[in-house]
Amino acid sequence: MIDRRRVPGLWRRLDVTARDLPFGILILVASALPGFQGNGTEFGGVPTRPADALAVVAAVLQSLPLATRRRWPLVCLALVSCGFALDQLRGYHLFASIALPVALVSAGSYVERFRRTAMVAASVAYVALAFVIDRSGPGEPVAEYVTFYLALALAWGIGAWMRSARAAEAERRRRVAEDARTAERTRIARELHDVVTHHVTAMVVQTEAARYLTASPDRLDQALTTVSDTGRRALTDLRHLLDLLNPEYGTGSRDDRTPPVGRVLTLVEQTRRAGQPVELTEEGTPPDSTGSADLVAYRVVQEALTNALKYDHGGRTSVLVRHGGREITVEVGTDGTGSRAASPGGSGRGLAGLRERVGVLGGDFEAGRRDDGGFLVRARIPVGTPA
Repeated sequence: MIDRRRVPGLWRRLDVTARDLPFGILILVASALPGFQGNGTEFGGVPTRPADALAVVAAVLQSLPLATRRRWPLVCLALVSCGFALDQLRGYHLFASIALPVALVSAGSYVERFRRTAMVAASVAYVALAFVIDRSGPGEPVAEYVTFYLALALAWGIGAWMRSARAAEAERRRRVAEDARTAERTRIARELHDVVTHHVTAMVVQTEAARYLTASPDRLDQALTTVSDTGRRALTDLRHLLDLLNPEYGTGSRDDRTPPVGRVLTLVEQTRRAGQPVELTEEGTPPDSTGSADLVAYRVVQEALTNALKYDHGGRTSVLVRHGGREITVEVGTDGTGSRAASPGGSGRGLAGLRERVGVLGGDFEAGRRDDGGFLVRARIPVGTPA
């Protein structure tokens, strides 16, 4: 037995012509029913006559081509128009004549090329048909022909509106997809900046210091060990970041990929080994669920310590992380007594990225010079925002 839940999927996988064919067959069958005979469109006042062999041809031409109304809309319109003309000239007035406005709507909606040519050709064909019918039959006032033409033009216009709406929706989806790609690229660039800049800065500072330690093998070995450890941490963080680009990302635990605030101590120890005196103070107890707040707080401390290594190397640095019930407060300050390290130059992207990160969570971010010549970074980050 066929699973009923799979029927819609099977129907959508059919070719569009196969999906449109039943509608044409339905119109053809209805035209053959006695109750519908002679009840179709009556155009030009030609008297109704009984159906004959040509009536079957007219019915087939007006109904079955509807199967091609989306794949070949101009072919559909041409065949249906020929059937309609035969129907009206012979006076059958078949129920199948309702196919003409359907074909016009489909043409207005799906024709991509030669749209103006098709409209002009259809208008000329209509004028010719109206002239022939008016000469061969009892005729009707000109206003009747104009009214019928306007009704057919309205059908084309409805199709054109549907085409415009479909194009607008496709453009909207394209823009949404492009915005999503841009946001993802920005997020990845921000993560790369946070991870790489901090570790590479520490490695450069340690390497520069190692030049002057050749006379002290123990200190030189310690400095090179620090560089090696920092490099390994950089590789670990980069692997976590690359997991975001893995199609199977999300199958593991997010806790393995998100640096918690508890790792701030490791960050501080690494900065101390790079020659920066750092005093860490943590207050309060982190709540069970902090959402993205812990990662953002970690990045604030990481970026601030990176800047301390770059621009106030050797100066006293303080780090305060305060856990509240509804927010995490981070303050990182230097006293301005250090020196500018021989490290890679900044791009100005770090602090701007932090301000954006904190702002997304509805927090506050400040960064600027202190009165004593140092620099202070302060962030208030609401907790509980999903990652």
